Amino acid sequence: MTPEREARERAATGATATTRPRIRLDQPQPPRRRFLPEYDPEAFGRLSERIARFLGTGRFIVWMTVVIILWVVWNVSAPRDLRFDNYPFIFLTLMLSLQASYAAPLILLAQNRQDDRDKVNLEQDRKQNERSIADTEYLTREIAALRVGLGEVATRDWIRSELEDLVKELEDRRSDGRGDGRVVFPAEHPRGRDVDDR
Repeated sequence: MTPEREARERAATGATATTRPRIRLDQPQPPRRRFLPEYDPEAFGRLSERIARFLGTGRFIVWMTVVIILWVVWNVSAPRDLRFDNYPFIFLTLMLSLQASYAAPLILLAQNRQDDRDKVNLEQDRKQNERSIADTEYLTREIAALRVGLGEVATRDWIRSELEDLVKELEDRRSDGRGDGRVVFPAEHPRGRDVDDR
C-alpha cells in the first residue's frame, strides 16, 4: 500500500497520524520479544519421563550405592591432603539432597503426564463402551423385530399341520359320503418322487 493511499484512507475514516493504525486480521502479527528462554514442554516432559524411568530401576540404585561406597572409602582411607570430604561427609549429604530435590519434581512431572495419558485412554474407552452399548441395543431391537416378523410367517411345520387337518377333513367328508370321490393328494409314483417334484 502506498503512503498516498494510506493518507487517503486515514482522511476517509477520520483517523489522524496520532491514532494507532488499524490492526489487519489478514496478516500475522510480528513476534513479540521474549526475555525468558523458550523451551519445548513436550521435549522436556519426555526427558523427565526418561529420567524418572531410570531413577526407578535397580541399575540406578546399584550405581548410586557404588558411588556412595567409593566416596566414603576414599574420604576415609585416602591420604589427608587428597580427601575432599572429611568424616561428617557434608558434601556427600549436599549432593544426595540435591539429587533428591531434582528427582522428586521430575518424578511428579512424569506421573502427571502419565495421568493425562490415562485420562485420554479412559475417555476413549468410555466412548468405545458407549458405542458398543449402542450397537448392542440396536442389534437387540433388530433381533426382536425379526422375532416379531417371524412370528407372523408361516413355518413349514405349521403349513404341514394345516394340510394334514385339511386332508383329514376331506377324508372324513368322503367317508361320510359327502365328498365327490376325487383323491385330494394322490399317492406318489411307484418309482418314487417325480423329477419335477424338486
